[in-house]
Order: sequence, then structure tokens, then C-alpha cells
Amino acid sequence: FFSGGGGGGGKTLLDYFSLVILCHKLQESMLSSASSFRNYRGVLNWCVVMLVLSNARLFLENLLRYGILVDPIQVVSLFLKDPYSWPAACLVIVSNVFIFVALYTERKLAMGSISEKVGLLIYIFNLTVILCFPMVVVLKLPSITPVGGAFTLGVYTILFLKLYSYKDVNRWCRVRTQVKARSLSRSLSCPSSPSASSCMQSHVSYPGNLSLRDMYYFVFAPTLCYELNFPRSESIRMGFLLRRLFEMWMVPIIRSSMKPLQVCSCVPNHLIWLIFFYCFFHSSMNFVAELLRFGDREFYRDWWNSETITYFWQNWNIPVHKWCLRHFYKPLLRRGAGKLLSQSAVFFASAFFHEYLVSVPLRMFRLWAFMGMMAQLPLAWFVAKFLRGNYGNAAVWLSLIIGQPIAVLMYVHDYYVTHCQDDPTITEAL
Repeated sequence: FFSGGGGGGGKTLLDYFSLVILCHKLQESMLSSASSFRNYRGVLNWCVVMLVLSNARLFLENLLRYGILVDPIQVVSLFLKDPYSWPAACLVIVSNVFIFVALYTERKLAMGSISEKVGLLIYIFNLTVILCFPMVVVLKLPSITPVGGAFTLGVYTILFLKLYSYKDVNRWCRVRTQVKARSLSRSLSCPSSPSASSCMQSHVSYPGNLSLRDMYYFVFAPTLCYELNFPRSESIRMGFLLRRLFEMWMVPIIRSSMKPLQVCSCVPNHLIWLIFFYCFFHSSMNFVAELLRFGDREFYRDWWNSETITYFWQNWNIPVHKWCLRHFYKPLLRRGAGKLLSQSAVFFASAFFHEYLVSVPLRMFRLWAFMGMMAQLPLAWFVAKFLRGNYGNAAVWLSLIIGQPIAVLMYVHDYYVTHCQDDPTITEAL
């Protein structure tokens, strides 16, 4: 172990004793907030294992008692025999008409068959009908349930945001083509210095992107912002797909296990929201992205560490945040609007869509969701001005744990009073 003198590279006896004696240094415990340690993957795995173990018995018990409750073959055959008993599904199918209108309009604009002003008028009409048509059908057709109505309006809202982005990006491509004339050699979304892996992919330039395949890839892709060339993963990982599928199937079992928590109103509501977040933003969107080899998987950031309300809304739903930033907030700034006015406009639009997705399926207009979203503006100002660090983070969590259940309970109360108070069977079930 020790080498003699003359070598110059060996350890001396004094060096050895220095290493043995000095066994302490200035450092924090790993669970301390001052520590730089951030890897808690083992804790997440522990949570998953505990969920699986705690719900395995309930899963087997329900399977033995009730069997498989959903038969996909029967569902498909029933829909084919009587499609009018599935009005929500029919509405979703009809949404393809608006996709074809947008694609046809872009092709005409690219060829110069119609002017930009005419194309804008067609888009205004198309996007307006996308929001109004399903709303009228849901309000006028009693056979559409609140769940079916919420799902349908959610699909149409996503389509509205996607087609708006599709319109903007293709218009930017036309403007760039006019400015650079024939010198454009790469598409708008191709990086200026492509790497070796990206060069292997075929990049599309405008108007080569105006194809049915490109349009429907964007429609199904887990993003609201259109690009001519999305980042693509190399292959589909079957193990990753199966894990996300397993997580999505675990959600109904976890919800069933929360019945003992019904004595407290806010806790189960908050837990259901957390489960929805994980199921939708992690499991479902990663599942779709893997199937489509969609490379950008940043669907959320560390919103749980939010110390301000603004940081939470910027990081819990990245697809919506990117859309608002790209197609709403920055265009307002370029038109001369101030930051405060632009932020307020974004919150106002978000409040409108929250109310749209809740009030229309329930067929009652109470504006609780709208007022709850607009209340985030003064709350964000208060938290940013008076609270910092852990206190700000605690305020964000309190707004999530208490604020959302209050809004939900207001809708539940009003829906019960409006629709269920005179029904003795529903009253007994509740």
C-alpha cells in the first residue's frame, strides 16, 4: 500500500493517518431543505408498491364478485346497431368536418386561390362553430349525460386550440416565404444547426406539410402548438407503453379505495385531482406520445415546488402554457399591451374555458369556475408580495386543497338542487 521514498507517487504514513482522522466535513442531512440532494425516486417506487399491495385485494375481490364489467365487443356492436344512443361519440366523429375545412382552407391559401382576408373569415367562422355547435347540441339534447358532454366539449376545446395554432404557424410560413422568396431551404421548425440524429429524419418545408397525414398526426399528438417538424423518438418502447397502460388501469381501483375518506370533503377531492393529474399528464399523454414517437415529453414541470401562484399556472399544464405564451400572450405584447393586461387577458380566457367545460355539460350557469379562476389574480399578487419560500409553497397547496373542493361543492350543491332534489331514488342514494 505504501511505497518507499524515491517513487514520488506513493502515499506516506502521514497521508494515511490524515485520511483516517479527517472523516467529517461540513454537510447537510439529505432530507434537509438546505441539502442539494434531489433524487427521491425510491420514495416514488415505494408509493407505487404500497398502492399496488393495498389495492390488490380489492381488485381481486371486485373481479371475483362482478367479473369484467366492460365488454369492448358489446360496446362496439351496440354503437353500430344504434348510433343515436351515443350522441357524444357522434359529436366527436362530426368534429372531423372542421379539420377538413381547416386543411382545405390552408391548401387554398398556399396556392393563392383565396386571399388572406377570405382565409381569415373562413377560420373565424370555423373556430366559432367549433365552440358553439357542441354547446348547442349538449344543451338541447337531454340524452347526453354530463360526463359525455364534458368529454365532448373537452375534445372540441382541444381541437379549437390546435386549429388556431395550425392557422398561425402556416400564416407565419407564408409570410416568411414572401419575405425570403425562393431562398427558404428549410422549414420554420427545423433547427439552424441540425445534429446528426436530426439530419436522419426527413424535414418538411411549407407547403409540403399540408397533407392529411400531417394534419391528423398533429390532431392526435399530445401538444396544442403546431410545428412542421416535431421532435421524434427513435423507436417505440413496449415496456414503457405497458407501464403507462398499467397505471391508467390502476386509477379506478385507487378511487374505489378512497371510500373511507368520504367523511372529509376536501381530502378525497384533492386526492382525485392528484390522481387525475398523474393519469392524464403522465400516464395517458406519455402513452400517446410513445405510440406516435412524439419526442417532447415535457407535459409538466415541478409545479409541486411552486412558491407563487403564477409559477404553478405556468408549470402544471405545459401544453396549455406554451399555447397561451405563443398564440395569445406574446401577440398581445407585440400589439402594445402591457404585461399586466396581457396576463389578465390570459386568465380571463382560461376562466372562460373552465366555465365552458363545466356549466354547459351540467346545463346550469353559476360562474363558480369563472370566478375561481379570476380570483387567482389577486391571490397571485398577494402571495408574490407577502409570502416567500416555504410559506409561498404552503399557500399554493392550500389554494389547491381548499379552493378547488369549494368550487366543486358549489356545483354539486346547485346541480342537486336543480336536478335531483325531487327524485327520491337519487336522494336515497346520496
